[in-house]
Amino acid sequence: MPPSARAVTHGVEVGTRGSDTGVPVLVLHGSPGGIDVAELMAGFLPSEDFRVVTVSRPGYLGTPFDSDHATIDDEADRLAALLDDLGIDRAGVLAWSGGAPAAYRLAVRDPDRVSALAVASGVSGRWVPGPAGLAERLVTGTAFGAGMAAAAARIAPAAAARAAVAGVSILRGGALRDHVAGVLADPDRRAFLLGLAHTGNASGPRRTGWENDVRQLAAVGSLDLGAVRAPTLLVHGDADTEVRPDDSTRAAAAIPGAELVTLPGGTHFALWDHRDAAAVQAQVRAHLQRP
Repeated sequence: MPPSARAVTHGVEVGTRGSDTGVPVLVLHGSPGGIDVAELMAGFLPSEDFRVVTVSRPGYLGTPFDSDHATIDDEADRLAALLDDLGIDRAGVLAWSGGAPAAYRLAVRDPDRVSALAVASGVSGRWVPGPAGLAERLVTGTAFGAGMAAAAARIAPAAAARAAVAGVSILRGGALRDHVAGVLADPDRRAFLLGLAHTGNASGPRRTGWENDVRQLAAVGSLDLGAVRAPTLLVHGDADTEVRPDDSTRAAAAIPGAELVTLPGGTHFALWDHRDAAAVQAQVRAHLQRP
């Protein structure tokens, strides 16, 4: 897919690509992340069919952090204002991981703005990051670690992919080896997973967003999921350790008419790195294109 044209609109770093006649889809990255992760996420949405809107969430990369408007509801309101600025009345929303609460709240607070929700490995309640060892903190939380991860993706892609998958799933031994081999043999799955090596870090211009996400997600009480009226498709891998599958099970039970796709052996990256990713992505495309 061609890169999106980026700008700062209504205080949000935003990128757009695709046809003005395509189905608008707002893409919300997880925690940590940025507009570059959102662009990776949206790689399976063709420009001829979709008007793809990618953003950096508050405190990430080019979107400034406002300590007076730092809540998930504030983020949802900012997204609604962004749609206004872009002249988009209704949009589908594709959200991943820590970006899911803002998607849910946008759908609750502005139900006429959201035509469909597709949520991958999404947080639906209180979430706190798991314990991290010294090596993980170095790789995921420092600029030096970000450089190491990017270099590893170029020089030793199998090792980089194995480390990334092991860090967000229960896959080990032969299951891990088979999964990584399948990812590396598939150009689309490989590009996504190794692309995260350049983006999945909480240092530098991503740190403020990450720290705010940790605060906000730890304080989640109810997202009022029962008030979501947008058609909702949930995708989750049953081997995910970053966001437990129970989060999507809970959301599916609460959201009227929600559909849950559970991917056996799926990691936190399941929508993009699972062996059935292409088929599930086709299902997501069809869901986002519904009238």
